[in-house]
Amino acid sequence: MKDLSQLSEKDLQAELARRREEKRDLRDQYKELSNEVIPGLFQRLEQVSKELSKVKASVFEDILALTELKIDAYGVKANQQSHTFSTDKGETLTIGFNVNVGYDDSVYIGIAKVKEFINSQIKDETTAKLVNQIHRLLRMDSKGNLDPRRVMELKQMANEFNDLNFIEGVEIIEAAYQPKRSSWYIKAGYRNTSGIDVNLPLSISTVDFSRELDLTILLPEDE
Repeated sequence: MKDLSQLSEKDLQAELARRREEKRDLRDQYKELSNEVIPGLFQRLEQVSKELSKVKASVFEDILALTELKIDAYGVKANQQSHTFSTDKGETLTIGFNVNVGYDDSVYIGIAKVKEFINSQIKDETTAKLVNQIHRLLRMDSKGNLDPRRVMELKQMANEFNDLNFIEGVEIIEAAYQPKRSSWYIKAGYRNTSGIDVNLPLSISTVDFSRELDLTILLPEDE
């Protein structure tokens, strides 16, 4: 590569122009190659996605009969989000649905009532610690939702204090709870020769590569 410091002003401008043109050509080649390669890769992944969808539907259809038999055998349909089946060899299969936590806007009214009560309780260091504990129970997650389990703890505290404002606030929070089913899932696993339970990877992010790949180029340079 030329030493730019040794070039005249005219030659320097010419060399810089040449390098810019070279980079422009490389970028054009990159874009052209992307347009050729990506559609094929996308189609392969799309086909895998369609196959996974078909298998998922097939598994659920077949497992429904087992679920009905399970309910008949035990004489009760439990209020549950999942059903697990297993074999004597340690193979397990679980189907169910995920639930997203959610509250409507009235939850903020309930929170305000609870905070109004707990702030009135600060009298000394001991009560201040109690107030901090309740504030932690009211802490929202990254999506702006309360943890239903913490709300249950709040309810227990409200009953212990027997304060109408506190109780009403917690009741408003409970009434605002609107969980929604988000997705149906399948989980499968087996017991290996060492007696260890192993989850069967069913998503593209959990499946390991079938051969060793050097992915160094994808890693940050400081690693």
